[in-house]
Amino acid sequence: MPKNLLVLLGRILIAVIFVSSGFGKLTDIAGTAGYFGSIGLPMPTATSWIVGLLEFLAGLAVLFGLWTRIAAVALAAFTIGAALVAHLDFADQMQVINLMKNLAMAGGLLILAAHGPGAISVDSRGG
Repeated sequence: MPKNLLVLLGRILIAVIFVSSGFGKLTDIAGTAGYFGSIGLPMPTATSWIVGLLEFLAGLAVLFGLWTRIAAVALAAFTIGAALVAHLDFADQMQVINLMKNLAMAGGLLILAAHGPGAISVDSRGG
C-alpha cells in the first residue's frame, strides 16, 4: 500500500477515538462532569468542556490533516496526562491496559507530529 494511504489510514484510526470520545463528552457534560468530579478533577464542568473540545477539535484536525503537528502534540500531552490522572491503579488490570493504550496512542501521535500528515491532508495543500 502506498505510504500516503497508510498515513491517511493511520490518521483516521487514531482520530476516531478522540472525535468520538470528545463528542460523547460534549453531548453529556453533566455525566462527564460527574465522573471528573468523582476522580477529584477541579472545576469538573469547565474541565469537561475543555477536555471535550480538545478531544473533538484536535481529533478532527488529525483526521483531516489540518494543523496536524500541533494537534498531535496537544493530544499526546493530553493522553499522557489522562493516563497519569485516571489509569494508575495497578491492582486493576483494566486500568493497566488503559494506561498502556494511552501510552501507545501518545507514541503514535508523537510519530505523527514528527513526520507530518502525509500528502493526503489539508496541511499538504498549503504549499
